[in-house]
Amino acid sequence: MDTLMSIKVFRTVVELGSFVAAAERLDISTAMASRHVMHIEQRIGVRLLNRNSRTLSLTEAGAVYFERCKVLLDDLEATELELGALGTAPRGTLRVTGPSWAAGQRLADLLAAYRRSYPDVVLDMSFEDRVVDLVEEGYDLALRAVRSTSSLPPGLIARPLRPASFHLAASREYLKCKGVPTSTEDLERHEFVAAGNLSSVTFAAPQGPLEVPMRVVLRYRSVGGVANAIAAGLGIGAVPAIMFEDPVFRSALVPVLPEHTLGDVTLYVVYVSRKYVPLKIRTFVDFVVQGVSRFSLPRPAAVSNP
Repeated sequence: MDTLMSIKVFRTVVELGSFVAAAERLDISTAMASRHVMHIEQRIGVRLLNRNSRTLSLTEAGAVYFERCKVLLDDLEATELELGALGTAPRGTLRVTGPSWAAGQRLADLLAAYRRSYPDVVLDMSFEDRVVDLVEEGYDLALRAVRSTSSLPPGLIARPLRPASFHLAASREYLKCKGVPTSTEDLERHEFVAAGNLSSVTFAAPQGPLEVPMRVVLRYRSVGGVANAIAAGLGIGAVPAIMFEDPVFRSALVPVLPEHTLGDVTLYVVYVSRKYVPLKIRTFVDFVVQGVSRFSLPRPAAVSNP
């Protein structure tokens, strides 16, 4: 059995506190993860973990071994990254997470262009509307939409991609049936498709934020789901301006009160600060930053006859 792999498994088990979680992270079976730890214990003749059906904990010897393992593996990773940085071709799997609304055709085109330039990199994309811990969940990069980098966790490097604004939208069929709102006061009589637990919308205004309660008829846990529900005529909802230009939604979504914005954020590409950044991360960040800067999105315009 590969002793180095066994050490990596042991470290992952301790850090995640579970054989099951470690097995999922390392893409091996739980039984194999247990065998790797047993291999280390048999090799050095010392029990490293106290384990039962519910919990596991380090023995005194295990705590010492764990600290030494971390140093060993960190040094090994740094050496590999330093040597890898001398190479000319990035390779390996690049795990990226981002919000659901970013998974549109424009990004797909950008990813296709990146793959043509760097065919040895496999892109593993995950789109979900939650804040992912890059270190704990094993991601290399994240796309994050925030108002300020001060809201990002410490230890992350953030490169700005583009500003993004959110607006209300509805389908043409819904507006024909329910009428077109002409003021924020009109919104209270309309049906609302909410993302998460929202029960109101807050407009950015010169005199300060303006909160308007909404009559929620449907909730989605993703902005992408909200856009699909709006396109199906289920009500009014908030979507990023980029969706008005997405080929999937371009003819389906109509801006509602386009002169009112729900606030502006900036989309960043973020990654964990480290001494040696792998080529697959460096090339992807540079490529995305340059690629996104090549296009801009117009502000949603009013539609007089929905």
